[in-house]
Amino acid sequence: MIKVTNLHKSFGNVKAVRGISFEVPDGQITGLLGPNGAGKTTTLRMLYSLLPPDEGEIRIDGLDPCKDAMAIKRTLGVVPDSRGLYVRMSARENIAYFGSLHGMSPAKINTRIEELVGTLDMADFIDRRTEGFSQGQRVKVAIARAMVHKPQTVMMDEPSNGLDVMSTRALRRYILSLKEAGHSVVLSTHIMQEVAALCDRIIIIAKGEIAADGTAAELLEQSHCDSLEDAFVHLIGTEEGLLA
Repeated sequence: MIKVTNLHKSFGNVKAVRGISFEVPDGQITGLLGPNGAGKTTTLRMLYSLLPPDEGEIRIDGLDPCKDAMAIKRTLGVVPDSRGLYVRMSARENIAYFGSLHGMSPAKINTRIEELVGTLDMADFIDRRTEGFSQGQRVKVAIARAMVHKPQTVMMDEPSNGLDVMSTRALRRYILSLKEAGHSVVLSTHIMQEVAALCDRIIIIAKGEIAADGTAAELLEQSHCDSLEDAFVHLIGTEEGLLA
């Protein structure tokens, strides 16, 4: 579970995040939406301890990222917007390396990799060097790497960016399986079809603040719109806000 209270973050004179508060319970997929520069990625980076907040409180499975950074990494699985694979290593070696960073034994790493190979359909490329991988293959390795230690809380930043239709469908099935297994999932995305298909709750951030928070049905009712895309534009202000 994630609990965020009155979160603030500035970079010089730029106030990237201004008093954000929300909760993400276990067994739920929460969508984090917003136009470019809204503060989504900054918020995520504070959640997984890459950036310290200027003000506010974060608790992830009872832990404070500022005080318990190493413990947080054991309970979190993060798929960042930049996949950052080691291209001279095979997919298996990439995943195993992260397993070792989490203190897993070689036997447990091997067992877990075989589970993930089956779940994510990676048998055809698991022992190939990741240099030259397709976007779909890179995303699968990034997910496997993030999930190798069986984290309770999962954060994904634009995971389907650049994926083809079949890879996107497979990714959605996997994200839903995490929810069914009781994980807490935060999904940052711009794809409204993905939001509608996956998210139990949607948090819309605009100009560093929460502009709306609720289920898809609640946001449609609140905005008096017929589609999530129209609701999103309405709730963040104006269409010009998308270009800000």
